[in-house]
Amino acid sequence: MIRQLTIRLVLLLWGIAALVSSALSLALWILTVTSLVLYGVWIGIPLSLAAIWLTRQLAGLHRRCYTILFGYQLPVPYLPVAQQGVVALVRTTLRDPATWRDLAWLVLDSTVGLALAILGVVEAVFDLLLWFLPAGLSLRLKAVLAVLLLGPTETSRLAVRVGELAQSRAETVDTQSSELRRIERDLHDGAQARLVSLGMTLALAETQLDHDPAATRALLSEARATSSAALAELRDLVRGIHPPVLADRGLAGAVEALALTVPGGIETHLDVPVRLPAPVESAAYFATAEALTNAIKHGNASRICIALSYRDERLLITVFDDGRGGAEAGMGGGLRGIQRRLSAFDGALTISSPPGGPTRLDMVLPCASSSPKTLPSSGTA
Repeated sequence: MIRQLTIRLVLLLWGIAALVSSALSLALWILTVTSLVLYGVWIGIPLSLAAIWLTRQLAGLHRRCYTILFGYQLPVPYLPVAQQGVVALVRTTLRDPATWRDLAWLVLDSTVGLALAILGVVEAVFDLLLWFLPAGLSLRLKAVLAVLLLGPTETSRLAVRVGELAQSRAETVDTQSSELRRIERDLHDGAQARLVSLGMTLALAETQLDHDPAATRALLSEARATSSAALAELRDLVRGIHPPVLADRGLAGAVEALALTVPGGIETHLDVPVRLPAPVESAAYFATAEALTNAIKHGNASRICIALSYRDERLLITVFDDGRGGAEAGMGGGLRGIQRRLSAFDGALTISSPPGGPTRLDMVLPCASSSPKTLPSSGTA
């Protein structure tokens, strides 16, 4: 009894909210028509852009409400803006089919939707008093009509996906260019400088070989130390590009070796029984290493756990720490770098890091295995 009464009260409130929403749609439609009439003077253009923006906000509110109330999945259908600036924004907005579908929905919601909302309120009142009318029928019909226009078409889905891939490709190219410049800089300032110094030392030793053997031995000892330092720098540089352990032992073995380098140890749960394509393993390894660095450097964590698993051609990576939390993917930060690495493979990063902790990073990389793995893939570091 109480439950049925609660449902009917909720339907009444929902009907009132739908009525207010349709009234807002009517007001926006009047504003849109007025802006078109005023296109002859300067006020018409900004007024129409404001009407389009307000329509998008109201349509977005309806998408979220219908997703919550009915379970309709309504992704944002708008095309991404490829270039910066007001002109590009206006051009993309006016060429976007979703803009005109929003306006069509605005007309529908301010007329048929308004009538259905009024009928829905009447239904809810009579249902609350007499308990015999089908609950929420008109409001459900209003929702169905809205979904037909507010949901993205296949064309808009494809256009949005193309835009996302183009942005991901641009970010990946920028990242690779930065990485190449870093490698060039490290070679020039590190190993190359040491090799030049080595050549000069050997040349000096050659001139003193006959008349000063003691000085020659000292120079040769210095040359040996320089060559050892140059070799160590080259190894570090190669390890930063593609760790040898990753090629030898695969992703699970490389992550396990990475965990062993941290003082105090890290809990690991590794279940990757197959070898993955080398680019995927490399992206996953460096994403895990970056997440681990963030946990140690910024999280002040006492416990860190890394979990890897491969299921249904998807690589799942979880990095958990009990640190201070508050992590977010800001511009240029480590987490933003992880997002760029994963997006190049159509992957995703989910962050859960409330202030005070804990922090959990969930990374997903869709990929097919390349070959069976020969080493065990589970253990605890």
